[in-house]
Amino acid sequence: MKKDEKHDTIHMSRESAKRTLPRSRLVVLEGPDAGLVFEIVKEKITLGRSKIADVVLNDPAVSGIHAELERGAEHVILRDLGSTNGVFIEEVQIREGYLHPEMRFRLGNNVVRFERVEGHVEIEVSQSERFHELIGKSQKMREIFAVLEKVASSDLTVLVRGETGTGKELVARAIHAASPRRNGPLVVQDCSAIPANLIESTLFGHERGAFTGAMERRRGSFEQADGGTIVLDEIGELDLSLQPKLLRVLETREVMRVGGSRPLPVNVRVVAATNRDLRQMVAEGTFREDLYYRLSVVQIELPPLRDRAEDIPALAQDFLDHFVKRHFPGSNTRLTIARDAMRRLSSYHWPGNIRELKNTIERAASLADGPELTVRDLMPASQKTPPTLLPGGTAEGFIEDGLPFKEAKQRVIDAFEADYLKVMLDRHGGNITRAAEEAGLTRFHLRELAKRYGLRDE
Repeated sequence: MKKDEKHDTIHMSRESAKRTLPRSRLVVLEGPDAGLVFEIVKEKITLGRSKIADVVLNDPAVSGIHAELERGAEHVILRDLGSTNGVFIEEVQIREGYLHPEMRFRLGNNVVRFERVEGHVEIEVSQSERFHELIGKSQKMREIFAVLEKVASSDLTVLVRGETGTGKELVARAIHAASPRRNGPLVVQDCSAIPANLIESTLFGHERGAFTGAMERRRGSFEQADGGTIVLDEIGELDLSLQPKLLRVLETREVMRVGGSRPLPVNVRVVAATNRDLRQMVAEGTFREDLYYRLSVVQIELPPLRDRAEDIPALAQDFLDHFVKRHFPGSNTRLTIARDAMRRLSSYHWPGNIRELKNTIERAASLADGPELTVRDLMPASQKTPPTLLPGGTAEGFIEDGLPFKEAKQRVIDAFEADYLKVMLDRHGGNITRAAEEAGLTRFHLRELAKRYGLRDE
């Protein structure tokens, strides 16, 4: 299979599958880093002053993680990652913009040119559309599967990053299931769900009498995972004061219980997951740089569901099949999704990602009157909350459902507000103040809207 030569090319055979991208590079023409040449060999790179950036610029006017460059299916995209002094393409300040060969952009005092060079970069693509419980025929997911197929058999530490609901824990479980440790324990620890004063004891354990209430010795999560895998979910929420202790455990593979006097060896593989941008946190001083390096030996970046819409039909049917197995064990019942309903599912933006899709399918299956889910089955039970499903991209869907103009318009507005706020909060790691500033809203207004759409606790 071969696409237009202007775009990416995918070569497939029984032995291998690879995607080729045109080679390109960045050349700093003017400024403190003039003369720097950087070959782009990945789909996504970061530029900034921090040592963890892919392109390190020694310019005080450049932020720690200043910008990101991503090679899309047809375009190269340059994004400002919340820098202090902005990103300029041909002297026009942008938040996000397309780069074309020979185009110049400015970061701080550096003028950089994007260039195409001879040759191609090859990116491996799995021929399988599944990796254990993970499903995806999209190019992005099959690239991830190709990485997982290689790293699962090793003991390399893996960092999984992605928006809320994209399936980060499922990736961690798949890595464990595909590894030689599959018969050992799998311990999932949510770092955001434990009070700060208990997190050390929870992770590393404690001795009897170590603190008030410690009535008996307790093995921590690392000890419980001995011989298997520990998943540190929401690692970006780990308190800065505890990060050096975690770093020591990752380096020595030994834990010291709270109140203990000797280190205990642990044989674990570590998979960390977060919806936060740890690179940005490092630049801001809220996450240790050395811990970031230790965790990100292999990085997996999960795409949001809106960027892999071709996977929605298979995911939706899989959720439906699992629903039947769970609620009708041993039955020959078969539920399907009507064509127009599947079209609506595929056209929706899914701010809650795969988790929202799963909830939508399970709710619809529970309320459906027949073996085929229809558009009406997918509609929300209450109009007090934003719609679970926005009818397809034209007014035709609303008219088919018999909705009056006012109600149809309100559903579009509600869906947009919920999606906009979700993306804005994710962009700023849940920080209400920064999100409000960028959105041009007061902090109070944004917080109240977030509560209304269930994006923030009361």
